[in-house]
Amino acid sequence: MVLRPHLPNLLAALPLPTLAVDREERIVAMNAAAETLVGKGALERHYINVLRQPTLVDAVELCQKDDNPREALFLANDGTNDITYQVHVRKVVGMDYVLLSFQDITQVTKASQVRRDFVANVSHELRTPLTALMGFIETLRGPARDDPAARDRFLGIMTGEAERMNRLVGDLLSLSRVESDERVRPTDKVDLRYVLQSTLRNLNPLAVEADVTLTPRIGEDPLPLIGDTDQLMQVFTNLIENAIKYGGTDKSVEIDVETTLRDPSLRGPAVRITITDHGPGIDPLHLPRLTERFYRADDHRSRALGGTGLGLAIVKHILNRHRGRLKITSTLGHGAQFAVILPLDMAENR
Repeated sequence: MVLRPHLPNLLAALPLPTLAVDREERIVAMNAAAETLVGKGALERHYINVLRQPTLVDAVELCQKDDNPREALFLANDGTNDITYQVHVRKVVGMDYVLLSFQDITQVTKASQVRRDFVANVSHELRTPLTALMGFIETLRGPARDDPAARDRFLGIMTGEAERMNRLVGDLLSLSRVESDERVRPTDKVDLRYVLQSTLRNLNPLAVEADVTLTPRIGEDPLPLIGDTDQLMQVFTNLIENAIKYGGTDKSVEIDVETTLRDPSLRGPAVRITITDHGPGIDPLHLPRLTERFYRADDHRSRALGGTGLGLAIVKHILNRHRGRLKITSTLGHGAQFAVILPLDMAENR
């Protein structure tokens, strides 16, 4: 079969990896992007020996038979990551060629998987307390109907499970809000020192109840930045509350503030707020994943302390909105440090 001279030039102009299969079922032309994907040695080889994946091979075969367009997935690997391609299979009108165009849909596939995982996690988190509530309701209607002591105990447990669901729904709504605002920069002028003072004042009763000493070292100077006061209070409430809960009784939680004219991660003036606890610490294996939704380093303990698994995910999105960073370090047996780095508004100091 004589190859149309303009076909290679046509494929070279296309941005997607594209190759042509002739009626003898051989790959007769492909652009540079396709060569990177399937290798230069694919030229003049039978397409089945190159593509190999059954769904794509079937799509090409059917398109050659009835001239109807087809689509199929092609899975590849760049040596580090798996890549998913949506392959568009089309017969060229007036020519005996089938064109295969490979569109990278890896991010779309990952986003779909994230959504599925999120729904599965939410369903799991809600199912447990709902199952408990339904079980206790059935018991109260039956065997425990005339048992005041059991009724009071079951109602206490049911209240705890209902509060757990309420916290989860509240965190889900909060996560939704901060995600929708993440790309919108805040515009208000905020004194971070005031935010920290307010947060510590609000959390002091919790610390007293847990027999934990809060030790703030935040200085006397204002810490001006552009931010959202409520969201920043949410960040430090979450981090300090976690330090109180996980640090253990009869311990201290230190809150240290340090400013710098040039932070390496922000490449400019910044303030670093470090919350340090002296609890059991976190296995370094877990540190990279702590800000993922529903990820818990200690699932049982987190649930027992009322955690929803969404707090650090909310913190991450709020800090992204403020162009900030969260650095987590820990050594087993020696506590954990959560450092928040935020850009300072130096214009306020001029």
